Amino acid sequence: MNFEAIKSIYGFEMARMRRTLMQSVISPVITTSLYFIVFGTAIGSRIQTIEGVSYGSFITPGLIMLTLLTQCVSNGSIGIYFPKFTGTIYEILSAPVAMTEILVGYVGAAATKGLLIGLIILATASFFVDIRIAHPFMMVLFLVLTAITFSLFGFIIGIWAKNFEQLNIVPMLVVPPLTFLGGSFYSIDMLPPFWQAVSHLNPVLYLVSGFRWSFYEIADVNPVISLVMIGVFLAICLSVLGWMFKTGYRLRS
Repeated sequence: MNFEAIKSIYGFEMARMRRTLMQSVISPVITTSLYFIVFGTAIGSRIQTIEGVSYGSFITPGLIMLTLLTQCVSNGSIGIYFPKFTGTIYEILSAPVAMTEILVGYVGAAATKGLLIGLIILATASFFVDIRIAHPFMMVLFLVLTAITFSLFGFIIGIWAKNFEQLNIVPMLVVPPLTFLGGSFYSIDMLPPFWQAVSHLNPVLYLVSGFRWSFYEIADVNPVISLVMIGVFLAICLSVLGWMFKTGYRLRS
């Protein structure tokens, strides 16, 4: 394993976060703060507690997951797309660096950025609502697995995308709606039976539900099933990337 190559790619990608601090960190924090003000305060004051948890506290895990998914997919896709766009990808491919090392460098940086922002959002939320973490280890496990999985997913999008429109279509038009409809702002128990069944087809539901359970032991889905679903999605992403690397799909042409 070429750790120097991994360190170089990882360091370069993390430096990009420092160069774009306003877009990478400050903007998500401001956006999430507005969610707390609008949903947690204005709307939450008119909603009863959900299973003994105030509405503002209830939506905190969902807001963290919304930010985490969006940031990981975005960072994972941009990291590999720009070398393709500028042509520097051929320098990386021609260097004595294995595909695995390239993947670890880019995905590791994207996941780290997502985790840092997720933790900042968690700290920000503590200024607005009372937060109780019942299972800290499980919370960290859900955070790390989700960050890695969706950074891999973003990496796939970055390889697949031919232009900026394709690059942004999934992070902007697919991930946020799935997160909003995945129980981020409500419990699916509030829905009619038919829509509860439909909600179970949304993969993000399992992420939000498991993550919320680590806070308040409240879940729409068994947390073990949530972990299994993350594992399945992680395996699918690794399989797709393995095929892309093996065939050189949109990397060597």
